[in-house]
Amino acid sequence: MADSSHGHGHTPAAWTGVIIAFIGFTVAGAFMVMANPMGFWGGMAIVLLGGVVGGVMRTMGLGMPKSQPLKMVQGATTVKPAATATREPVAAES
Repeated sequence: MADSSHGHGHTPAAWTGVIIAFIGFTVAGAFMVMANPMGFWGGMAIVLLGGVVGGVMRTMGLGMPKSQPLKMVQGATTVKPAATATREPVAAES
């Protein structure tokens, strides 16, 4: 499962957005415990700010690059899938 991530979220834009959103959740949670609605909504605004900052940074090129579509080789009529090895179930040893 760890091999299939392909670096998902490991960018400056993702890290910055998540850190700002985490700070916002912390602020909102603290003010919710203190029964202060204005502070709670201020924390929720910080959470939204994290999403905006992450989106702006992605637009600036600090996010994951967009994947390029696969190109067909000229003259190729069929594409064969890559061979996959099949695994046999392993019996549990006692």
